[in-house]
Amino acid sequence: MTRGEEAALHAFVECRRSALFRSAYLLCGNRDEAEDLVQTTLVKVVLGARRHGGRLESLEAYARKTLVNTFISARRRFWRREHAYGEVPDVAGRSVDSDTGLMVRAALAALTPKQRAVLVLRYWEDLSVAATAQVLDMRESTVKSHTARGLAALKAAVREEYA
Repeated sequence: MTRGEEAALHAFVECRRSALFRSAYLLCGNRDEAEDLVQTTLVKVVLGARRHGGRLESLEAYARKTLVNTFISARRRFWRREHAYGEVPDVAGRSVDSDTGLMVRAALAALTPKQRAVLVLRYWEDLSVAATAQVLDMRESTVKSHTARGLAALKAAVREEYA
């Protein structure tokens, strides 16, 4: 890679890190796991760009696809299903907005990884059905069914919370 391509790659990483983190946080529901996911994604993106000599047509799409694929791949591992907690978190002093945010994140965490990925790409990243299908390598009808099932599960969680 030339120095100009390296500089462009460095600028991309600096500019897109926070946006990738926000998407990763919605996917993972955990700040530390989201940071790890973004770090792994950016390493893969930089290595991929260097391997292809900076010829990646859309670095943004490549980074988004790498983020989602890395997330789904990590969820397939058995040891990722267990969560250890050192102490019970203090929940006093939360506002209504933080309660709603916690409820939505808990409902997202209850979805399958693919449903969560579809909802994050469709409604957080504001991608179309076709673009989401391309990122996830699935048919548009599959994206639509994951969207419908995921939204139904989220609505059920909200109804249950406020019932």
